[in-house]
Amino acid sequence: MSMPPPVLAIDGPTASGKGSLSRLLAQKLGFHYLDSGAIYRVFALHLDRQGIGPASPMQEADLERIAAQLPVRFHDDRIELAADNASEAIRDERIGRLASEFAANPAVRRGLLQRQWAFRTAPGLVADGRDMGTVVFPDAILKVFLIADVEERARRRTKQLIEKGISVNFRDLLADVKARDARDSSRETAPLVPAADAHILDGSHLSIDESAQQVLKWWLTASERVALSDHRS
Repeated sequence: MSMPPPVLAIDGPTASGKGSLSRLLAQKLGFHYLDSGAIYRVFALHLDRQGIGPASPMQEADLERIAAQLPVRFHDDRIELAADNASEAIRDERIGRLASEFAANPAVRRGLLQRQWAFRTAPGLVADGRDMGTVVFPDAILKVFLIADVEERARRRTKQLIEKGISVNFRDLLADVKARDARDSSRETAPLVPAADAHILDGSHLSIDESAQQVLKWWLTASERVALSDHRS
């Protein structure tokens, strides 16, 4: 029986830097990349364009079906919704808040779970999100939970938005980051928590390259352990 392609799972709260770190790791390993947070944002954008919000009266079966059939694709640096380049639209703060609210719905999560599994193809996958190691890929070879001080995360997000020409108030953004943390960690379905076997990495004062070096060391050790276990079996 052939083994499924290997997965490196990177989880963590909003603005912790897991996206930048995961993209770099995927490049270094030659793996595919999955931004699960982007999938939830694409889903939120998809429904928002249809005038559907988290509080709209919809049957759970319909929400699950829409999520399972979501026409999302990662192509180079583009995130596509059907044929539309949604890379910039999904980064809108309002869409981010909607995505966080939709993510608390079990039907949405069930549907999008199927979409995420489809990204696991050879030679391997780096998957970043909030429940990659606990729910989506519990058999990942390596699980990393990336953390950073909440004010540092808010500063990073503020800098990103200002560089894009978006006016933002730091205190408002800090409050929003804290609110998202509270929603993500307290939701009943797949709350934001480290997997029991995850490596905790505090990136508050590390560069992306420094964080990547540490994760690659863990990956080498984990891969050697798996290879040894396969050889013995």
